[in-house]
Amino acid sequence: MRAALLEESGPIESSPLKLRDVPDPVPGEREVRVRVACCAICRTDLHIIEADLAPAKRPVIPGHQVIGAVDQLGRGCTRFKTGDRVGIAWLRHTCGQCRFCTSGRENLCPSSQYTGYHADGGFAEFAVVHEDFAYAIPKQFDDVHASPLLCAGIIGYRAMLRSGVRDGETLAIFGFGSSAHVIAQIAKRRRRCDLYVVSRSRSHQRLARELGAAWVGDDATKMPHPPQAAIVFAPAGEVVLPALACLDRGGAVALAGIHMSPIPSIDYDRYLFQERDIHPVTANTREDGRRLLDEASAAAVVPHVKTYGLGQANEALADLKHGRIDGTGVLVV
Repeated sequence: MRAALLEESGPIESSPLKLRDVPDPVPGEREVRVRVACCAICRTDLHIIEADLAPAKRPVIPGHQVIGAVDQLGRGCTRFKTGDRVGIAWLRHTCGQCRFCTSGRENLCPSSQYTGYHADGGFAEFAVVHEDFAYAIPKQFDDVHASPLLCAGIIGYRAMLRSGVRDGETLAIFGFGSSAHVIAQIAKRRRRCDLYVVSRSRSHQRLARELGAAWVGDDATKMPHPPQAAIVFAPAGEVVLPALACLDRGGAVALAGIHMSPIPSIDYDRYLFQERDIHPVTANTREDGRRLLDEASAAAVVPHVKTYGLGQANEALADLKHGRIDGTGVLVV
């Protein structure tokens, strides 16, 4: 099969992903093999490629927002049949036995493993996953528009939960890329939230307005009123301080990134007093994924996408890095 393979880490501008012919994967016990239709790109892919995250496997095929059809079943599979459309997301393995797995917090499992990081992912013609970690995809989403839901949607959903925002409250969003633009639609349509969006990108600001944001700007101090909750999607630690500073009393900031630059020193009285909280997000549970797909269906979410061919993986990720994509980039295989 053809795959965009990462053999050595490097800046995305150096085109570290190489299009190679590699052996077709063979599904193991209770694994399904998926013929990949498309795979959305994610900033986490960029962190893996550029070694912001310590390498876990080399060479590795990145990609963890995979949509395709089951074309081969491993021994003992019962959940899916050949031809079923499924999704493969970031979380691909947990131990199932530790105190986190047995208390509904499998995202914190010390033995957790991830697609496109510990195991090959979806920048390829085929991918495999244990059937328990594959998702059935709602029929209303076509392949390309379903793929961003599998990380951008899931992580955004968990970040929204971690922010503690309640129905009818105001949610501030810092950074308006792939994840933010999906979760903004759910927060507005399902939770009736007013949205305040902080972004330096003029095109991202336009998209936020199109999706119904009540206020959009590049300076959080100019928000009309203090929001009750905030999510920081930008992987920049310095953004955490204005997010805290803008909050109403008793509010919380969720940090959605898997990697973030250092957070500056926090003045307690200015940023944390009056019971303002910081809630980081670590991966997701499978229940988060199932609930996100249900919520996205009910909210009639329409991800904004820009498509690329598999051979354009480096170009797509460079566009992501430099803010040239409104919404989500998707590699069509």
